[in-house]
Order: sequence, then structure tokens, then C-alpha cells
Amino acid sequence: MNSLLGLAFIAFIPILFTVIVMTVFSWPAKRALPVAWLISAIIGLTVWRMDLRHVLGFSIFGALKALDILIIIFGAILILNTLKQSGGMATINNGFMGITRDRRIQAVIIGWMFGAFIEGAAGFGTPAALAGPLLVGLGFPPLAAALVALIYDSTPVSFGAVGTPIFGAMSTLSANLPQDAALVEAFKLSLSQWTALLHSIAGIFVPLLGLCMLTKFFGRERSIKPALAAAPFAIFAGLAFVVPYYLIAWFLGPELPSLVGALIGLPIVIVAAKKGFLVPKTNWDFPAREEWEKDWHSVVDTGNVGEAKMSLVRAWIPYVLIALILVVTRIPSLGLKGFLTAQKLVLPNILGIEGLDYGLMYLYLPGTVPFILVALITHILHGMNGRQIKSAWRDSFKQITGAAIALFFGVAMVQLMLKSGANAAGLDSMMTVMARGVAQLAGTAYPFFAPLIGVLGAFISGSNTVSNILFSSLQFETADILGLSPLLIVALQVIGGAIGNMVCVNNVVAACATVGTNGAEGKLIRRNAIPMILYTLVVAVIAAALIYSGFDPFPLK
Repeated sequence: MNSLLGLAFIAFIPILFTVIVMTVFSWPAKRALPVAWLISAIIGLTVWRMDLRHVLGFSIFGALKALDILIIIFGAILILNTLKQSGGMATINNGFMGITRDRRIQAVIIGWMFGAFIEGAAGFGTPAALAGPLLVGLGFPPLAAALVALIYDSTPVSFGAVGTPIFGAMSTLSANLPQDAALVEAFKLSLSQWTALLHSIAGIFVPLLGLCMLTKFFGRERSIKPALAAAPFAIFAGLAFVVPYYLIAWFLGPELPSLVGALIGLPIVIVAAKKGFLVPKTNWDFPAREEWEKDWHSVVDTGNVGEAKMSLVRAWIPYVLIALILVVTRIPSLGLKGFLTAQKLVLPNILGIEGLDYGLMYLYLPGTVPFILVALITHILHGMNGRQIKSAWRDSFKQITGAAIALFFGVAMVQLMLKSGANAAGLDSMMTVMARGVAQLAGTAYPFFAPLIGVLGAFISGSNTVSNILFSSLQFETADILGLSPLLIVALQVIGGAIGNMVCVNNVVAACATVGTNGAEGKLIRRNAIPMILYTLVVAVIAAALIYSGFDPFPLK
């Protein structure tokens, strides 16, 4: 047993290295993950006694798998930058200004509902970066805007950027599942369903949780009582999003729950606010600006949300087109899904390794259809000039660079760990050895550890997708060893990665930067740890109750 734990520790060294250099020494992921991959390659060559061809072959395969995710990220960023350049985003932002004067209701509409929509469409930290400055423009203390935007960017995250975190998890689980395409698709659908169900139960109360944090730390009363006064509206807003979110995940899979769930819920909540439905009788506001604490303030001017240059309908058309195209191309009976998935570039037997094949479905990836397609349409629809178009594309390529380096090496490292069972030492893969070590240490209490591993992954990488890539296979194998439901344990991983968005270093730094509260990152992380722990505990208890009762929604044996 001691030798197992020793090997598990050696296998864990690349991940431990990543945690330490990113949290203690503040290395960016694009610097940490290449070194972590190199460490895993050295361990593979020496301890696992793999040959160099397999180490390189599996690493190249992983880097190619990262290309799928990068295309989605690029398309999502391109849409956002296109709308920024065209003035469409300023118009969308300004449309929120005249709905209500109550800060609690503004926080729910913009932070929760609009943030969920942006998460569904773009993901990767964009909701906090958009919602935060908009709330500041409405008169929120910048630190309060950052706090509430980060808390609300949690429930939608597992299906953000049209399902990218689920695809990230599935990209590493292919080695754990039987080589049956229909079964893999069924597992992906079931993973989406149970992730959405567990998220939804907790998600109903997330708008209220965010308001409690807002009024407790930034209200004149320093109490949660003003938040509880708005509880009926907050819970109504929670239901307005999670009900369609859950139903879409259950019937259609991972691409559309957050995007379309928010598209359905957002107008419902806006109309309710305008009509005064469940809205408190008395408006609540922050203390006068001169009473704000020093670190509440921004060090830069972030109040200007831009000039509205077009009608709201015209500004929203690109997002409506994205939603429509995604629906049409994801329903098999319409025929487009089959055509798009058939368009595939295949690279067989990488470095001559039999069966190590990579396939790129270049038209089915949301990054190309609809994101890049709709961006091109928007160039014309919004009457953009050459300078604006060039800026949108240039900025998008710049933003993708750091993510590209991190993802290429991160996925390469995970694939190397997954496939390292091909060795001359007679050892199981590094991931299997780690799973057995974790199983030995955690035992039957593992359902309470699983979401925290997801949180850890997001905290160190800044991404639910990267967290899933790093740890989904480990979670699956640990569950299998312990006789627990692999699907529910992986769902806890996916959910934990989403909850980790509240405290992850990258998102907190980005949110503080966009509202101008640089230097307050540590305070935000400490405060947001409160809702993070509560959310994690709720989903862990529900999942553990199901698991301990012997329930497994997707038995593989």
C-alpha cells in the first residue's frame, strides 16, 4: 500500500507543481503548464519507462485535442469583440439602465440573468468582465460589482461557451469509456442531465446568496435583512433561469442550457421587475459615495458603458442568430447535424502509433458554426468599417494566445498521464495510480472530496474546462475503484469546476482589473469562499445521498 501511495505521489507531482507555482508564486497558466508537461514527460520516461515515441505521440494527440476547445474559445471571443467594436454591446448594456432603481433587482437582472447569457454564449471569464463594469456604470461600488458578478457566474458555467466544459471533460474520458460512439454520446447526455439537476437545486438560491453577500458587506445596515426582503424576487429569478436550463440539458445536451435558459429567463425577469412583481416596496441603495470604504472605490474611470448607436433589436440579432443556429444544428432529425459532423479532418496513427487517431469536426464545432459565421454576418449587419473589423479579429487573436499555450500543454499532459499505461515498467497509467491513491486515502467519503477537486482545478487554472480536462479522468477512475457512480462523481467534478469560478485567481484578477479595484483580490477570494463552500456542500450532500443509496444513473458494469 505504501508503494502505491509513493507512486501516486510521484504521478501527482506535475499537478502539485502547477498548484504551487500558480497560487504561491503567481505564475500564469501559460508558463506553469508547459513546465508541468515537461515534468510529466520526464516521469513517464524514467519511472514509468515509456519510450520517447509514445511520450511524444500521446502529447501531440493531446495538443491536437486542445485545438477543438481553442476554436470554440476563439469564436466566442470574436463575437464579443465584434459587438464591442460595432457598438452593439454598448446598446445592450444601455438597455438595462431604465428597468429599476433598486440595487438588489439590478444586481439580479445584470449579474445573474445577463451574466448567465454571456456565460452561455462566450464563457471563459467574460460575464464578470462585462457585468462588473455595467453595474459600476449604474452606481455600484466597484468592489461590490466584482463580488456579486463573480458569485453569479457559477451555475451557468458548466454549460458556458455552448457546453465547452462538458466537451473538455469528455475529451479526457474517452480513454475511460468503452470504444462505442453511441455509448459515449449517451454518457455525455447523462452527464449533462445530472450536472444540470444538481446545479439547478442549488442554483435556485444563488441569486439570494449573492444579495446576502452584497447587503452584508456593502449595505449601510451591514446585514442580510435587506437581501431577505428581496428573497421572493431573487428565488423567482433563480427559477426563471434554472427551469429552462435544466429542461434543455435533459433533452438537448450540453450546448444550449445556459445560453437559451438565459434567453428565456431574462425577458421574464425584466418584465416582472418592470411590473413590480415580487419586487420589494422600498428601494434599497448603497451608502452615499463619501461613506464608501477606501477599497470599494475604483482607481480608474469605469462609469462609461458606451454610446448606444443602434436599436436594441439590431444589437441583439447576433446572439439570437447564435441561439437559432445552435438549435437547428443540434437536433438530429433536421439533418444538418449529420451533415456537419460528417465533415471531418482525420490524422491517423500519430507518430505511427496504431489507433492513435485525431479527428477535427471543423464545421460542427460551435467556434466555426455559428460563432465565426455570425461574426462575419455581424460585420455587415452592424455596418462595421474595415478598422473595426480588423480590431475585432486582431484583439481576438491576441486574447487567445495565452489560452492556446496553456491548453496545448495542459491537455498534452493529461493525455500523457491517461495513456501512460503503455510502458515497460508494468505499471498502470499515472492517472489510474493517482486514482487508486486518492481512493485509498478518501474511502467512502469521496463524494465530499470530488467537488473540491473541481474547485481546486478551477482555482489554479482559471477555467472550468481546464479543471475538467485535468481531473475528470482521475475522478472517473477513483469512483470506479471505490464502487461509486462514475457519472455522479464526474458531475461533481464539473460542478466543482463551475463553483470554483467564484474564487479562481484568474477570474478575480480579471474582474478587479475591469472595475479598477486592483489590490483587493485577496479580500474578494476570502469573501467569495463563503458562497463557494455553501454551494459545494449542498451539491455534495445531495449527490452523496444518491450514491450511498446505491443509485447509479449510468451503470457501466
